[in-house]
Amino acid sequence: MSTFGEDLIRSLNEALAHAGGEGRAVVHTPLTPLEVRKQAKLTQEQMASLMGMSLSGYRKWEQGVRRVSGPAATLLQVIQKEPEAVRRALLPS
Repeated sequence: MSTFGEDLIRSLNEALAHAGGEGRAVVHTPLTPLEVRKQAKLTQEQMASLMGMSLSGYRKWEQGVRRVSGPAATLLQVIQKEPEAVRRALLPS
């Protein structure tokens, strides 16, 4: 069987186990962009730039109009823990 086929079967077995209440689940503590921004002492404009998005899009997160998910949620976690590292890596000098 191909690697793809083996991966697919393994993934389906994991999904079935999860649906049956087995296996471990990864639970992330929800972060709000506002809390992270204030902790990092950034303006909305600075935070939007750090997140690689428009200011209006970022404001929608803070207002609760849009929900943070996926890679953006992960980036928020990194900003919360290491804001200076993210600034050095992503913002112009």
